[in-house]
Amino acid sequence: MGDISKDINSKFKSNKVKALINIKYTANWLSSKETEFFKPYGISPQQYNILRILRGAAKPVKVQLIKERMIERAPNATRLMDKLCDKKLIERERCEHDRRVVYINISGAGLQLLSKIDNQNNINFIDNLTEEEAKMLSNLLDKIR
Repeated sequence: MGDISKDINSKFKSNKVKALINIKYTANWLSSKETEFFKPYGISPQQYNILRILRGAAKPVKVQLIKERMIERAPNATRLMDKLCDKKLIERERCEHDRRVVYINISGAGLQLLSKIDNQNNINFIDNLTEEEAKMLSNLLDKIR
């Protein structure tokens, strides 16, 4: 099992400082693992998030709603959607009543890609945690926010 003190060769003035540094360090580590995981699928973690939002919505939704629901609020969400559209993973629909409003829908190819990703068993970033530990960690992270 890792120890942040040894991993970054540092001492901390308190356990709270150590926990904060550990959260940041672990978030960066997870981000790298996530990027590596999605690379073979030709999408980024942020694009995956957009696809999941659209699948969960089960109907075309406004761009603004996608931006609000994103885990990592990306100022470049429109560009991310442009790339997904180019890959035929999502579709854009203009509102008939207001041409300024654009609806986004996941395509059949987008649903197939998500299904393929869902069937992967190698998402093992947190396999070292039991279900109870994962629940506890999630509760602690919620408490921080």
